[in-house]
This record gives sequence, C-alpha cells and structure tokens, in this order.
Amino acid sequence: MKFNYQIIIEYLGNDFAGWQIQKKNRSIQSVIEKVLSKTLKTKIKVIGSGRTDAGVNAFGQSANFYHNEEIKNSFKFLTTVNFFLNRYSISILSLKKRNSKFHARHSAKKREYEYIILNRTAKPSFDVDRAWLVKQKLNLKNMKKGAKFFLGKHDFTALRSSSCSAKSPIRTITGLKIIKRGDKIFINILSKSFLQKQVRSIVGCLKYVGEDKWTPLKIQQLIVSKQRKNCAPPAPAKGLFLKKVFY
Repeated sequence: MKFNYQIIIEYLGNDFAGWQIQKKNRSIQSVIEKVLSKTLKTKIKVIGSGRTDAGVNAFGQSANFYHNEEIKNSFKFLTTVNFFLNRYSISILSLKKRNSKFHARHSAKKREYEYIILNRTAKPSFDVDRAWLVKQKLNLKNMKKGAKFFLGKHDFTALRSSSCSAKSPIRTITGLKIIKRGDKIFINILSKSFLQKQVRSIVGCLKYVGEDKWTPLKIQQLIVSKQRKNCAPPAPAKGLFLKKVFY
C-alpha cells in the first residue's frame, strides 16, 4: 500500500530557475525531492500544483508525493525536512494525508496569485526581492476600472508568453481585487489555471492604467486584439506570489 501526502510549501524564487526540474539549473522541485528522499530514505517524486517561473515566489504552493510507509509523526517529519532545507529559502509548512486519487495539479479547483507593488519613491530595504518598486503614484481608481475587463472567460492570447505551451488561450478569471495598504498595492487574481506570464502581464497592464499611460478601456481593446505586441511589459517575477491552491 502506498500513502499519498500533500505538502504546502513556502519559498522565495529569486535563487531558483523556477519550480520544475531542469537539467542544468537548480529548481525548487529538485531541492524538495532531494530533501524528502534523504529524510524518508527512499527516492521521492513530487507532483506540484503547477509551475512557477524563475523568480516567482509562493506563500502556499501545493504538492503531493507517494510513500510506501505511513508517516506517523508529522512534527518530526516537518522538523527534519526543514532542517535540511535551512540553507535554502524554502520551507514546508504542513503535511496532510490524502486519498489515493488526490493529485496536486489535477484536483485543484482554483488558484490564487498575489502581486505586490511597492508604490513609493524610496527603494525597499526589507522587500528587495518581494515587491515591485513603482515610484510614480498610481491611480488606484482607474486600475480598479481596468481590472473589471479581465474578469470572466476570455481568449487571453495577448497576455500569454510566446513560449507558453498551453493548448488553449481561453481562461476564466473568477476574481480580481486591488487593495492598498500603506505604500503597498496588493493585486489578487483567482482562476482555475493561468497561462505562462498571464498574471505578470495583467499586472503590467494595470500599472500602465495606473500611470495614466492607458485608459481603463484600453484593456478591453487589448484582449479583443489577441495581439501580444499590444500588451504592456510583464511585471517582474519578484513581486508575484502563488498564494493558495483550492481543492
């Protein structure tokens, strides 16, 4: 009998080439598999809820793995794993036994990403790799107006990376909130799945609207155009966090 376990992972992505295992570059998945294999004394393969690009962070990446033996002491397991992960900006926050059918990627009902913009003139001291510094004061009211055009089911060809391997550009954005707290702007986006660089492209477009380079209506025109060349430059990876995966 094999036991199926879900883990929730937190990480800063600036020192990694992304989530997925790569031949030449260090990935988050490869580090976690190595540490789990060392802890459980057997080769472990980890299934992630989805790929995050190089430099992208996570508050709550979800993954699962199978193990021949039951892990009876979760506290000891988490303590040991996080001891081995201590040299990396990765932490495993929780361990949960799941049924055999649970799959971190395919069982996911929706995913929430959060993007953090630091909107001030002074450079960050604490959030160097955790937010995008935008010095010009952003028009939050217009950004919220523009955000409404992203909601719903659309062909997001104009907002996908040229290297995106998804079969269809059709995605449904079920939630998009923009909240300002102090000098930080939080952009939270919900969907079952996203195209490569879609979230960062959305944020880049909203920044253009906030800077009054675009009117809110320009976002609707961009989506209808289906032309990547019309899109604003994507926001940098360092401000993006995979916040939560819902099942």
